[in-house]
Amino acid sequence: MDSVTEGALRLTALIDPVESAHGRRLVWLAEGADGSPAGTASLRLLLGDGQRHLAEAEIRVHPAERRRGVATRLLGALVDAAREDGRRSLVAQADEGSAGAGFLAARGFRTALALVYARLPLAEADMAALHTEADTPRPGYRLVAWEGAVPETLAPSFVASRRAMDDMPTGAVDHGTVKWDLERVRAAAAAVAARGELLHTVAAVDSADGTVAGFTELVVPGDGTGDAQHYGTGVLPEHRGHGLGRWMKAASILHARERHPGLGGLLTDTATTNPYMQRINDDLGYRPVRTAHEYELDISSWSGSAPAR
Repeated sequence: MDSVTEGALRLTALIDPVESAHGRRLVWLAEGADGSPAGTASLRLLLGDGQRHLAEAEIRVHPAERRRGVATRLLGALVDAAREDGRRSLVAQADEGSAGAGFLAARGFRTALALVYARLPLAEADMAALHTEADTPRPGYRLVAWEGAVPETLAPSFVASRRAMDDMPTGAVDHGTVKWDLERVRAAAAAVAARGELLHTVAAVDSADGTVAGFTELVVPGDGTGDAQHYGTGVLPEHRGHGLGRWMKAASILHARERHPGLGGLLTDTATTNPYMQRINDDLGYRPVRTAHEYELDISSWSGSAPAR
């Protein structure tokens, strides 16, 4: 832990004890002269192959402390730490039209990707239509589902199917290619379980050879109430065009509704440059809640103040 005081604001750097082979997180706490919390910031340093140029930032400032330079001080700490670790790009996200969006734009971040966040209220879901969708066979494929870690019999092809996400739209941000192996797949499932949540996966399997052609994942709160979160839906390129994405997601919704009657809704987010998945979500009853943008900063261009205009 390390503290730096400047004026009436003190920044304390903390180290998140949770670290994996794929990322580590640094955290800062900003406090006023009286010790009251003014804001926090976190920096996630990605450690995967092809991602060591990138860091993810999040800044939160107490409403009463805004427009007093707290966010700029925290951003400065993030940039310094990212530079020291050899990073070139810093990415952050903010809701469209929010104070955070204005702050990032004024500090030299450029808009790189737009995301639509949507919710399906389960009480309003068209169950008959969902059953029709899920029960309609896709010739040459069958659906399988599991809770938690992938079964051993499907593990090799499930790991291989993760490349279905390689061409996921990322806008102008160079996220690199996330390389999945069995260790990473198991670690992701273990992380969900450690939080007390439930990971449910539906996969489309090629009937000819028994390999996974696509998957969709849903994380449900441990008590089965509130909203569940979709983590990812992907179909391998060679299996696209058969409606597998819609098929799997309909089955996932039905499972959530029937297995967890206390759930309020399902949450998902989709890039505006991914019309295929947006159409699936619209057709299945998801409704937009908000739009956010992902912003990217070229670290070498940041001087600590708003750029000249």
